[in-house]
Amino acid sequence: MPDTDTLSIGGTRLASRLFVGSGKYARNSLIPEVVAAAGAAVITVAVRRVDLEAGAENILAHIPPNIVLMPNTSGARNAQEAVRLARLARAAGCGNWIKIEVIDDNRYLMPDNAETLKATELLAAEGFVVLPYISPDLYAARRLKAAGAAALMPLGAPIGTNRGLQTKELLRIMMEETDLPVIVDAGIGRPSQAAAAMELGAAAVLVNTAIATADDPVRMAAAFGLAVQAGRQAWLAGPGRCRETAAASSPLTGFLR
Repeated sequence: MPDTDTLSIGGTRLASRLFVGSGKYARNSLIPEVVAAAGAAVITVAVRRVDLEAGAENILAHIPPNIVLMPNTSGARNAQEAVRLARLARAAGCGNWIKIEVIDDNRYLMPDNAETLKATELLAAEGFVVLPYISPDLYAARRLKAAGAAALMPLGAPIGTNRGLQTKELLRIMMEETDLPVIVDAGIGRPSQAAAAMELGAAAVLVNTAIATADDPVRMAAAFGLAVQAGRQAWLAGPGRCRETAAASSPLTGFLR
């Protein structure tokens, strides 16, 4: 039977629900190995790291050709800076996908939802496939959808912390109340946490730090790939309801007569 459970964003059908990042690796040459091991469909790259004149040191030289490139506006402190970075990325040949990151908080690196909304409105009107990185908030999600966002990327925990789904209940509400794909981004530190996000109903997850800082990034990437598949299958299967009291798996009558 053909697999009809395919994620589509901005008109692009994706073969995997695992997105990966390209930062923090000990060497950029690990990136193709990680992508292959993870079976990832999308990779995000900071626009400020793209240097077309750097030759082999250009980050784009290490991005496999069969993966969707999603530049991000890391470093932008307001909507104006994010829009400028997005336009530069498209002009550099990076395509029309863009992950909007607007952060002006140096301690916890929390995204500015209001400035993100402004950037989303402008870039969606220009034909970008906009995926905004946000603090999970239902009202922000609704406004971003109206502004033209193609998907939502709420954080599970602050960037790079590996603390898992600290915003779990807010994520659940967003997934339940919006029909845009929800991609859990930031904070996922273990494959089990990625599986939990998928079991919750996430359309996909994005993982960077947990893979890049592992002792064996390639093996960890493979583990995350399997976890995302398992979590998605569990969500599709419809997990049984939780109970407050025990319930035997076998009947308690008809024995020891």
